[in-house]
Amino acid sequence: MVIDRRNFLLAGAGLGAIAAFGFWRPMGAVEAAEGDFPYKLSDDEWKAKLTPEAYDVLRHEGTERPFTSPLNDEHRAGTFACAGCDTPLFASETKFDSGTGWPSFYTFIEGGIGNSVDDSLFMTRTEVHCSNCGGHQGHVFEDGPQPTGLRYCINGVALKFLAA
Repeated sequence: MVIDRRNFLLAGAGLGAIAAFGFWRPMGAVEAAEGDFPYKLSDDEWKAKLTPEAYDVLRHEGTERPFTSPLNDEHRAGTFACAGCDTPLFASETKFDSGTGWPSFYTFIEGGIGNSVDDSLFMTRTEVHCSNCGGHQGHVFEDGPQPTGLRYCINGVALKFLAA
């Protein structure tokens, strides 16, 4: 096959279509963590309670755009709680700037977080969710600071900050 402009553009368009199809996630395609969680609302109640962005993240495992959350710049003493059910998840003293564009923490408040395996996007990751309502928070990675070496990379719309 001769690589001319036409073939190059056709190949690029084909790869773009495959990538878009492979990464596209229709609303409702993925639900919040499965399980029997203490805090329960109907889907209509979740929609009424949350902003559209928070609903997508918490109930359908969406991801907010990086560097868009005001919580990236939140440095006061306090607690970061689940935006869905107010469960305390992260203490402010465990927050650090990971440079990723999402609020990051090196550990969580005991009992606040659960996890599950996430095999989407052609990789295996550890998804973290609120242990009270099952709302998707983000993912945990093993590239964080000491003392844990973990980085809980959390969607800002999935959190609310409660000042001390």
